[in-house]
Amino acid sequence: MPQEKKSRVHIGVGGWTYEPWRGTFYPAGLVQRRELAYASNKLTSIEINGTYYGLQKPETFARWRDETPDGFVFSLKAPRIATNRRLLSSAGEIIDRFLMGVMELEDKLGVINWQFMPTKRFDPADFEDFLERLPKQVDGRALRHAVEVRHQSFQTPEFVALLRAHGVGVVVAADSHYPQIADVTAPFVYARIMGTKETERLGYSDAALDVWAQRVRAWASGGIAAGLQTVDNGPPDEIERDVFLYVISGHKVLNPAAAMALSDRVAGRNAPPRSPLTWIK
Repeated sequence: MPQEKKSRVHIGVGGWTYEPWRGTFYPAGLVQRRELAYASNKLTSIEINGTYYGLQKPETFARWRDETPDGFVFSLKAPRIATNRRLLSSAGEIIDRFLMGVMELEDKLGVINWQFMPTKRFDPADFEDFLERLPKQVDGRALRHAVEVRHQSFQTPEFVALLRAHGVGVVVAADSHYPQIADVTAPFVYARIMGTKETERLGYSDAALDVWAQRVRAWASGGIAAGLQTVDNGPPDEIERDVFLYVISGHKVLNPAAAMALSDRVAGRNAPPRSPLTWIK
């Protein structure tokens, strides 16, 4: 009898080095070099943002891999020099150089987020050329790519169809002023929620956390998340998929609290915080 497919949900924050987290999220006195190890035992994933600003050495990725527990994954933002250019078709060399180091994460590599400037408009031909340059695997290891677009010209069925044809996800930008495209275009969902507030003990209200937990469950089970703007999502396909959700921006000091509270709601309040959440249909 074939094994039932499992979908995995990883919930985390952006980065792990943030001074206001010391004494709030991180225990007082924890040395900075131990912060990644601590955070990775409280969250199930972290989105690395520093890679957006420059290439990292392969040994840096290997060190991050070794400092984190089994089951933990990193997603990471691809370098802006690959996406912040007039012609995306010229990005091939930098894409290849970037991926050489990233592969040191091995099975702790989640999704690569290719983020575009708000001024970047949708050019179908050039964007398709860019997608074709994103390898589906390197050295036999499958890669997952998502694009984060921030111009309204991307809110078109042509863009959604293009992503589906290439199996590339679109980043769901939520609780923000950025255009929202919550269509499911890949075997996974990648969401960045940006609405934590200083006035809420956990960054989000209990009601808001409950809503996000329902959306995560819907995505993981192959359904459609309610209350989000889509372009051409179609009916639910009922295919289980992995979900990656990051609490980003907003009142950043509370983002770890929001991520942990959301993890508890998705898995059940007594779920251990250090293990990826898993459903079996």
